Amino acid sequence: MKLTYTPPDQEVLQRLQRVLNCHPVIAGLLADKGITTADEAKFFLNPDYSRLSNPFKLKDMSKAVERIYTAVTNKEKILIFGDFDADGVTATAMLYQFLSLVEADLSWYVPHRTKEGYSLQLPHIEMAVSMDVDLIITVDCGIGSHEAVQAAAREDIDVIITDHHEPDTTIPNAFAVINPKQADCSARLEYLAGVGVAFYLIMGLRKVFRENGVWEQFPEPKLSEYLDLFTIGTIGDMVPLVLDNRTLCVAGMKRIRMGLRPALVSMARTSRVDMNKLDSDDISFKIVPMLNAAGRISHARICVSHLTCPAPAQTETTAALLDELNRKRRLIEKEIVEDIERRIAGDPSILENRLIVLWDSKWDASVLGIAASRLARKHVCPVVLLNSKENIAKGSCRSINEINIHEILSETRDLLETFGGHAMAAGLSVRKENLTRLKPALADILALVCTEKDFKPIRKIDAVIEIPDITPELVSQIDLLRPFGTGNPEPVFLMENIWVVSSIIIGGCHRKMTLRDQSGEHQVEALHFNLSDTTCLPDFFSKLMVKLKVDRFKQNCVQVIVQDI
Repeated sequence: MKLTYTPPDQEVLQRLQRVLNCHPVIAGLLADKGITTADEAKFFLNPDYSRLSNPFKLKDMSKAVERIYTAVTNKEKILIFGDFDADGVTATAMLYQFLSLVEADLSWYVPHRTKEGYSLQLPHIEMAVSMDVDLIITVDCGIGSHEAVQAAAREDIDVIITDHHEPDTTIPNAFAVINPKQADCSARLEYLAGVGVAFYLIMGLRKVFRENGVWEQFPEPKLSEYLDLFTIGTIGDMVPLVLDNRTLCVAGMKRIRMGLRPALVSMARTSRVDMNKLDSDDISFKIVPMLNAAGRISHARICVSHLTCPAPAQTETTAALLDELNRKRRLIEKEIVEDIERRIAGDPSILENRLIVLWDSKWDASVLGIAASRLARKHVCPVVLLNSKENIAKGSCRSINEINIHEILSETRDLLETFGGHAMAAGLSVRKENLTRLKPALADILALVCTEKDFKPIRKIDAVIEIPDITPELVSQIDLLRPFGTGNPEPVFLMENIWVVSSIIIGGCHRKMTLRDQSGEHQVEALHFNLSDTTCLPDFFSKLMVKLKVDRFKQNCVQVIVQDI
């Protein structure tokens, strides 16, 4: 494993420490994020709405909001069409709730992951015709739905696409396309998730509705009412928590902790999370998996109904169902990963070319993305997994480090039926007869664009600390950098030459330790979770990577969480 650590510029560090009156470690963490001035630092620590981007800088925003305003005014039938992951269901719920306020003639639809597949397709246009729909608004999907958009036009149905996925070389000929990743969009909001694009659409709609007197008939909503959904979807889709995303997620975390949405209160209770102390880790590892599990194991429409439900008793029942679906999802995923690990143990050639490409008719396609993520992290290589039950195999791929899997797939498009996604994650479908050709083709591209260093496990160190540095004051200041996630990762600290004074195993696989430094004068308690082997435990660490957290159960206490050895 390669450790990387770049000491901060001392001049910048001293300046930030002086103007913020903060711990030098915090000043160093801010400097490492490219923050060099007092103004930038104060905005990062205390973001406010005044610097939010203008929604009308997004290409086609004006066209879209005027068309939606006309549809609302004329009581045209509007269909919101969403995706089946946490980003998609929060975006669907958000836009549905907003347009419901103005009594729009409104319905929503989320496709079944395995029976219908991703995004707007021809059968969905047939459905819209049968419903007498006049306008379709996609959220978190649609940027690749060329045929469906053409079919909608033939039926005199306008389509407004709102999406954030990578566009192809051509854009669907929809009435309006709002996607910050379009080459000719100058909004500089490429980091938004699908729910983020939907939120900016709401910002634009609220303004146009105000200018046209709509809020004289209906109570004008505050944008803060939608920030809980924005935050869940944004963190869930692992987009960068920077700039507007960070500003809105900071406010969104506060909104979530207020407990105003019964669905989130029920999910927190089911997950045994204290709503008042819920943080981004709880969203990433407890709330979002429950939302995603419905789309993988059952149907994501459960989530939209759940998120928009005002009745606490009903949301308690649904939260319990989502929890059970998530347990089932974990079991299915575990079985697939264990199956693949057995194959690798019996045939090491599977790992050749720093690439895993496997398929099986028994694997559940809905969880292959999660299984691929686990395997990619362990074996430090891109992973492609497919379900080959039908003539066209469908699956997911995950990448590592800086290897852009979407670009690599695009170079082998002649072998693919469909593909789409992001740099680190994508979905694809392949004809059965092309499966054996897929790995060699991908391996050839990887060999051209990658070097040895692209396959090295990398751990970035944010600061080197000693035991006396670990204080409640430091950890409380680290908390000001939250929420953590992509683009704003939780800091990892390096400790050197550490001895174990005592340790016990708790829960069968977790090690609780008392650590001391080289001088022997300072000690600290630490936890190392999910050990694979509890029989051979070191009593000395030359290097130890840790995270520092506020102990939720002991006031003014610090939790040292071991990350790696």
